[in-house]
Amino acid sequence: RLLHRVMRPDDANVAGNVHGGTVLKMIEEAGTIISTRHCNSQAGEPCVAVLARVERTDFLSPMCIGEVANVSAEITYTSKHSVEVQVTVLSENILTGAKRVTNKATLWYVPLSLKNVNKVVEVPAMQYTHKEQEDEGRKRYEEQKLDRLETKQRNGDVIVPVIGPAEPHTVGYSQSSLIHLVGPSDCTLLGFVHGGVTMKLMDEVAGIVAARHCKTNIVTASVDAINFHEKIKKGSVITISGRMTFTSNKSMEIEVFVDADPFVDEPQERYRAVSAFFTYVSLSKEGKPLPVPQLLVESEEEKRRFEEGKGRYLQTKAKRQAQLQQAAQP
Repeated sequence: RLLHRVMRPDDANVAGNVHGGTVLKMIEEAGTIISTRHCNSQAGEPCVAVLARVERTDFLSPMCIGEVANVSAEITYTSKHSVEVQVTVLSENILTGAKRVTNKATLWYVPLSLKNVNKVVEVPAMQYTHKEQEDEGRKRYEEQKLDRLETKQRNGDVIVPVIGPAEPHTVGYSQSSLIHLVGPSDCTLLGFVHGGVTMKLMDEVAGIVAARHCKTNIVTASVDAINFHEKIKKGSVITISGRMTFTSNKSMEIEVFVDADPFVDEPQERYRAVSAFFTYVSLSKEGKPLPVPQLLVESEEEKRRFEEGKGRYLQTKAKRQAQLQQAAQP
């Protein structure tokens, strides 16, 4: 599946760089189309594929206004009740024809019945070119399943509003929230929010946190796994909250939660719907990386989250160095 779209001014920030959330939304649209088609490719109960998880996504190169985004999606693994989709985004300069890879992402979808939104239907089996392809896919499936479970167990955490003024470069100074009423245009055929809509709002909040901390132009560098824990119904009010957790010399990690308040006539209380960590970098007017102000941690909880963020940062750095060394080997 291939999508094409010209990047417009309303897709970008004041510096002309396309918002990471806009790219994430396009990635999710391509994944939804190909996975829904696959899940309805055989005779059976009609269904719609909904996003359950996005693996770590790196923004390899900024996309600019006027460039064309070429988004291609491929199904790479299926389990009994889920579909793995790998998406690649190319940015094309239509004046010169030059293309470059800006994003690669792996998404997991679950098919829900059109007749019963709480029923997960079976996924048609995928034909693999070789057994190793299936074995590698099964390993990825088990890893993401375990990580989803661990993430859900941490979801009791909340972001408490700051009362009164806060010192610059503290967690309280930059933390931000956005409240959004879920309307029909935000939703799928089942009446639940599109994953891409949610991710775009999350990136917007994370970007505000990063800009408040740096007071410079900022861009999304990467997103750790985004886990969709619960569906969000049309008519719900969602609160997207973000806070700084860690800073290195050149990057910032921001934790983002999405909490949903269901219909007023429903007994269900507010619940955690989505969670993720976004990483941003600070850029000069010329697009060059700038040093990031050190995050000032005050409470024991903030210190704990900083150390956890540092661990994720070092782990990612070590993995990237290992990949570079492996690529350099003859």
